[in-house]
Amino acid sequence: MKRSSRRPEPRGFALLEVLIALAALAFIATAFALPLATQANLRRHDETRRLLADAQDAILGFAAAQGRLPCPAIESSAGLEAFGPGGDASNGECATFSGYAPAAALGLIGLDAQGLARDAWATDGNRLRYAVDGGTVNGVTRTLTRVNGLQMATLPGIGAAAHHLYVCRAVVAGAADCGPAANQLTRRAAFVLLSTGPNGGLAPEPGSDEARNAAATTAFVSRDAGPDFDDLVTWGSIHAVVNRMVVAGRLP
Repeated sequence: MKRSSRRPEPRGFALLEVLIALAALAFIATAFALPLATQANLRRHDETRRLLADAQDAILGFAAAQGRLPCPAIESSAGLEAFGPGGDASNGECATFSGYAPAAALGLIGLDAQGLARDAWATDGNRLRYAVDGGTVNGVTRTLTRVNGLQMATLPGIGAAAHHLYVCRAVVAGAADCGPAANQLTRRAAFVLLSTGPNGGLAPEPGSDEARNAAATTAFVSRDAGPDFDDLVTWGSIHAVVNRMVVAGRLP
């Protein structure tokens, strides 16, 4: 029998082929990783926007039921309103007018051990923030946070109020509000809700729009996301609050 002169084919991959295959797989994995990370971040944005919308609606519902807006929570208030010394619903004296959303009092779900709501990034710095106007309208102090304060201020008095909380397009150095009118998104926000976004656990750059929001009590910044800004901000106007209370029979 004549033997074949052909050598048998080598089985499996040569080392070089294995390395090439691994490099190709690594390239493919890297190519897919960024889109997947982007998709995950978009989902977290959507979840956080839903949380902000739920909190906004819950605050308006609270106003309809209680005849006032809730005071912010603090870390030690277990997600309930925090009143200052001698403060209660009858006088509207909050411990702070810019703190955390009183998520337990509002009946929100998915709360942390302190009864506070966290955004979808769920880091230590990402508790949902909440500020409410603690000013005076038509001679009625703490108008928005005291029971029937808006009723006492009257609808004409509410309409004549110069401003409530500000939401600005950008920081204006040295200004307590938004500065020029063109920089104002609104000056009639009865309350503001804020998520510090993906970088919530990081200290903001001094003087930045994020730093303004971190320290804000009466003027906040809301703008498109960019390399130096990823806060998510929403608010309830005084008109939305009044409308909800009129429907509920709390006003006029």
